[in-house]
Amino acid sequence: MGLHREGRVIIPVSFVIIAGICSVLYFTLLRDSRIWPLGIVLLFAGIILFGLILNFFRNPKVDVVTDPEGVIAPADGKVVVIEEIEDPHYFKSKVTQISIFMSPFNVHVNRNPISGAVKFLRYHKGKNLVAYNPKSSQENEQTMFVIGDEKWEIGFKQIAGAVARRICWYIKEGDKVEQGQEMGFIKFGSRIDVLIPTDAEILVQLGQPVHGGVTTLARKQP
Repeated sequence: MGLHREGRVIIPVSFVIIAGICSVLYFTLLRDSRIWPLGIVLLFAGIILFGLILNFFRNPKVDVVTDPEGVIAPADGKVVVIEEIEDPHYFKSKVTQISIFMSPFNVHVNRNPISGAVKFLRYHKGKNLVAYNPKSSQENEQTMFVIGDEKWEIGFKQIAGAVARRICWYIKEGDKVEQGQEMGFIKFGSRIDVLIPTDAEILVQLGQPVHGGVTTLARKQP
Protein backbone atom coordinates (compact mmCIF):
# COMPACT_ATOMS: atom_id res chain seq x y z
CA MET A 1 0.00 0.00 0.00
CA GLY A 2 1.55 3.29 -1.12
CA LEU A 3 0.49 6.94 -1.10
CA HIS A 4 -0.44 8.77 -4.29
CA ARG A 5 1.80 11.54 -5.60
CA GLU A 6 -1.10 14.02 -5.40
CA GLY A 7 -0.78 13.85 -1.63
CA ARG A 8 2.91 14.76 -1.46
CA VAL A 9 2.09 18.38 -0.50
CA ILE A 10 -1.29 18.01 1.20
CA ILE A 11 -0.18 15.25 3.59
CA PRO A 12 2.78 17.06 5.25
CA VAL A 13 0.96 20.40 5.24
CA SER A 14 -2.08 18.79 6.87
CA PHE A 15 0.15 17.19 9.51
CA VAL A 16 1.75 20.53 10.38
CA ILE A 17 -1.62 22.31 10.55
CA ILE A 18 -3.33 19.63 12.64
CA ALA A 19 -0.34 19.26 15.00
CA GLY A 20 -0.06 23.04 15.30
CA ILE A 21 -3.73 23.55 16.13
CA CYS A 22 -3.71 20.72 18.70
CA SER A 23 -0.53 22.08 20.34
CA VAL A 24 -1.76 25.66 20.51
CA LEU A 25 -5.13 24.69 21.95
CA TYR A 26 -3.59 22.40 24.54
CA PHE A 27 -0.70 24.57 25.72
CA THR A 28 -2.59 27.88 25.68
CA LEU A 29 -6.06 26.83 26.83
CA LEU A 30 -6.16 23.36 28.32
CA ARG A 31 -2.89 22.39 30.03
CA ASP A 32 -3.38 24.33 33.26
CA SER A 33 -7.18 24.17 33.35
CA ARG A 34 -9.53 21.74 35.00
CA ILE A 35 -10.59 20.45 31.59
CA TRP A 36 -7.09 19.38 30.56
CA PRO A 37 -8.40 15.82 29.71
CA LEU A 38 -10.00 17.45 26.68
CA GLY A 39 -6.46 17.66 25.34
CA ILE A 40 -6.46 13.86 25.04
CA VAL A 41 -9.73 14.00 23.14
CA LEU A 42 -8.27 16.70 20.91
CA LEU A 43 -5.18 14.57 20.26
CA PHE A 44 -7.25 11.56 19.22
CA ALA A 45 -9.43 13.76 17.00
CA GLY A 46 -6.31 15.08 15.27
CA ILE A 47 -4.95 11.56 14.77
CA ILE A 48 -8.27 10.41 13.28
CA LEU A 49 -8.43 13.40 10.92
CA PHE A 50 -4.87 12.86 9.72
CA GLY A 51 -5.62 9.14 9.31
CA LEU A 52 -8.57 9.99 7.06
CA ILE A 53 -6.32 12.18 4.90
CA LEU A 54 -3.76 9.38 4.60
CA ASN A 55 -6.57 6.95 3.76
CA PHE A 56 -7.87 9.20 1.00
CA PHE A 57 -4.50 9.40 -0.75
CA ARG A 58 -3.77 5.68 -0.53
CA ASN A 59 -2.71 4.06 -3.78
CA PRO A 60 -2.97 0.26 -3.45
CA LYS A 61 -1.50 -2.07 -6.03
CA VAL A 62 -4.17 -3.27 -8.47
CA ASP A 63 -4.04 -6.43 -10.56
CA VAL A 64 -5.53 -4.79 -13.65
CA VAL A 65 -7.97 -6.84 -15.71
CA THR A 66 -7.63 -6.40 -19.48
CA ASP A 67 -10.55 -7.15 -21.78
CA PRO A 68 -10.19 -6.00 -25.42
CA GLU A 69 -13.96 -6.29 -25.90
CA GLY A 70 -14.85 -4.73 -22.54
CA VAL A 71 -15.04 -1.38 -20.80
CA ILE A 72 -13.22 -1.54 -17.47
CA ALA A 73 -14.33 0.69 -14.58
CA PRO A 74 -12.15 3.82 -14.49
CA ALA A 75 -12.55 4.25 -10.72
CA ASP A 76 -13.64 2.66 -7.47
CA GLY A 77 -17.12 3.54 -6.26
CA LYS A 78 -20.79 2.71 -6.65
CA VAL A 79 -22.94 2.75 -9.80
CA VAL A 80 -25.56 5.47 -9.30
CA VAL A 81 -26.84 5.99 -12.87
CA ILE A 82 -27.42 3.76 -15.89
CA GLU A 83 -29.38 5.57 -18.58
CA GLU A 84 -29.43 6.65 -22.21
CA ILE A 85 -28.54 10.29 -22.79
CA GLU A 86 -27.87 12.57 -25.75
CA ASP A 87 -24.21 13.60 -25.75
CA PRO A 88 -23.84 17.12 -27.22
CA HIS A 89 -20.05 17.35 -27.00
CA TYR A 90 -18.49 14.59 -29.10
CA PHE A 91 -20.76 11.73 -30.10
CA LYS A 92 -23.72 13.99 -31.05
CA SER A 93 -26.01 11.01 -30.54
CA LYS A 94 -27.47 8.77 -27.86
CA VAL A 95 -25.05 6.89 -25.61
CA THR A 96 -25.46 4.83 -22.46
CA GLN A 97 -24.17 6.69 -19.43
CA ILE A 98 -22.88 4.73 -16.43
CA SER A 99 -22.10 7.01 -13.49
CA ILE A 100 -19.79 5.95 -10.65
CA PHE A 101 -19.95 7.89 -7.39
CA MET A 102 -16.69 8.00 -5.44
CA SER A 103 -17.07 8.74 -1.74
CA PRO A 104 -14.14 10.19 0.24
CA PHE A 105 -13.46 6.64 1.44
CA ASN A 106 -12.89 5.21 -2.05
CA VAL A 107 -9.53 5.03 -3.81
CA HIS A 108 -9.52 8.08 -6.10
CA VAL A 109 -7.07 6.93 -8.76
CA ASN A 110 -8.65 7.10 -12.25
CA ARG A 111 -7.82 4.60 -15.02
CA ASN A 112 -8.34 4.28 -18.77
CA PRO A 113 -11.48 2.21 -19.51
CA ILE A 114 -10.11 0.89 -22.82
CA SER A 115 -6.88 0.95 -24.82
CA GLY A 116 -6.51 3.26 -27.81
CA ALA A 117 -5.80 6.85 -28.77
CA VAL A 118 -7.06 9.89 -26.86
CA LYS A 119 -9.24 11.46 -29.54
CA PHE A 120 -10.90 14.20 -27.50
CA LEU A 121 -10.14 16.16 -24.33
CA ARG A 122 -12.11 19.10 -23.05
CA TYR A 123 -12.05 20.84 -19.65
CA HIS A 124 -15.14 22.69 -18.42
CA LYS A 125 -14.89 25.00 -15.40
CA GLY A 126 -18.34 24.68 -13.87
CA LYS A 127 -20.18 24.42 -10.58
CA ASN A 128 -19.53 22.19 -7.57
CA LEU A 129 -22.91 20.58 -6.99
CA VAL A 130 -22.97 17.39 -4.92
CA ALA A 131 -21.87 14.51 -7.14
CA TYR A 132 -25.15 12.64 -6.57
CA ASN A 133 -27.10 15.49 -8.22
CA PRO A 134 -28.07 14.50 -11.81
CA LYS A 135 -27.25 18.06 -12.94
CA SER A 136 -23.62 17.56 -11.93
CA SER A 137 -23.02 15.59 -15.17
CA GLN A 138 -23.56 18.73 -17.21
CA GLU A 139 -23.02 21.66 -14.84
CA ASN A 140 -20.09 20.72 -12.58
CA GLU A 141 -16.41 21.31 -13.14
CA GLN A 142 -15.29 18.40 -15.32
CA THR A 143 -12.91 17.04 -17.90
CA MET A 144 -14.24 14.86 -20.73
CA PHE A 145 -12.11 12.35 -22.62
CA VAL A 146 -12.78 10.07 -25.56
CA ILE A 147 -10.54 7.06 -26.16
CA GLY A 148 -10.92 5.01 -29.32
CA ASP A 149 -9.42 2.12 -31.25
CA GLU A 150 -10.38 0.32 -34.45
CA LYS A 151 -13.37 -1.27 -32.70
CA TRP A 152 -15.11 1.57 -30.86
CA GLU A 153 -14.89 4.84 -28.95
CA ILE A 154 -15.61 5.29 -25.25
CA GLY A 155 -16.11 8.61 -23.49
CA PHE A 156 -15.70 9.36 -19.80
CA LYS A 157 -15.80 12.42 -17.58
CA GLN A 158 -13.96 13.29 -14.38
CA ILE A 159 -16.51 15.34 -12.44
CA ALA A 160 -15.76 17.38 -9.34
CA GLY A 161 -18.24 17.29 -6.47
CA ALA A 162 -19.19 19.59 -3.59
CA VAL A 163 -15.96 18.76 -1.74
CA ALA A 164 -13.68 17.86 -4.64
CA ARG A 165 -12.17 21.05 -6.07
CA ARG A 166 -9.35 19.75 -8.19
CA ILE A 167 -9.32 17.34 -11.10
CA CYS A 168 -5.92 15.98 -12.18
CA TRP A 169 -5.19 14.19 -15.44
CA TYR A 170 -1.96 12.86 -16.93
CA ILE A 171 -2.93 12.20 -20.54
CA LYS A 172 -3.41 14.53 -23.48
CA GLU A 173 -5.11 14.45 -26.87
CA GLY A 174 -3.22 12.22 -29.30
CA ASP A 175 -1.67 9.98 -26.64
CA LYS A 176 -1.76 6.20 -27.02
CA VAL A 177 -2.99 4.72 -23.75
CA GLU A 178 -3.47 1.26 -22.25
CA GLN A 179 -6.58 -0.12 -20.59
CA GLY A 180 -6.34 0.06 -16.80
CA GLN A 181 -3.38 2.45 -16.88
CA GLU A 182 -3.56 5.34 -14.39
CA MET A 183 -4.72 8.51 -16.14
CA GLY A 184 -5.73 10.87 -13.35
CA PHE A 185 -6.93 11.59 -9.84
CA ILE A 186 -9.80 13.57 -8.30
CA LYS A 187 -9.27 15.02 -4.84
CA PHE A 188 -11.99 14.04 -2.35
CA GLY A 189 -15.60 12.98 -3.14
CA SER A 190 -16.46 13.02 -6.82
CA ARG A 191 -17.96 11.16 -9.77
CA ILE A 192 -17.06 9.63 -13.12
CA ASP A 193 -19.49 9.26 -16.04
CA VAL A 194 -18.68 6.63 -18.66
CA LEU A 195 -20.29 7.05 -22.10
CA ILE A 196 -20.75 3.79 -23.99
CA PRO A 197 -22.38 2.94 -27.36
CA THR A 198 -26.03 2.00 -26.87
CA ASP A 199 -25.57 -1.40 -28.50
CA ALA A 200 -23.04 -2.54 -25.86
CA GLU A 201 -24.02 -5.17 -23.30
CA ILE A 202 -24.21 -3.57 -19.83
CA LEU A 203 -22.77 -5.87 -17.16
CA VAL A 204 -23.39 -3.85 -13.97
CA GLN A 205 -26.47 -2.82 -12.02
CA LEU A 206 -27.56 0.25 -10.07
CA GLY A 207 -26.07 0.30 -6.60
CA GLN A 208 -23.31 -2.16 -7.49
CA PRO A 209 -19.83 -1.41 -6.09
CA VAL A 210 -17.12 -1.42 -8.76
CA HIS A 211 -13.34 -1.41 -8.65
CA GLY A 212 -11.16 0.69 -10.95
CA GLY A 213 -9.11 -1.37 -13.37
CA VAL A 214 -10.93 -4.56 -12.36
CA THR A 215 -14.73 -4.48 -12.87
CA THR A 216 -16.04 -4.82 -16.44
CA LEU A 217 -18.85 -2.30 -16.93
CA ALA A 218 -19.90 -3.30 -20.45
CA ARG A 219 -18.84 -5.40 -23.40
CA LYS A 220 -19.02 -4.82 -27.12
CA GLN A 221 -21.64 -6.94 -28.82
CA PRO A 222 -20.22 -9.37 -31.44
